[in-house]
Amino acid sequence: MGNLLLERYPQAFNTDFETNKENVTQLTNVESKSVRNRIAGYVTRKKGGATAEA
Repeated sequence: MGNLLLERYPQAFNTDFETNKENVTQLTNVESKSVRNRIAGYVTRKKGGATAEA
């Protein structure tokens, strides 16, 4: 799912997890919060950002 989103909407994602989370919500029909966050985290990692603040 994350790869598909990056292929179709590369300009919609960046290295900020919160922004990516909002974009995943807008671009998909995923209702599960945990799945949505995992997709957003995957996309953030692929774009070169960190997924967690230490």
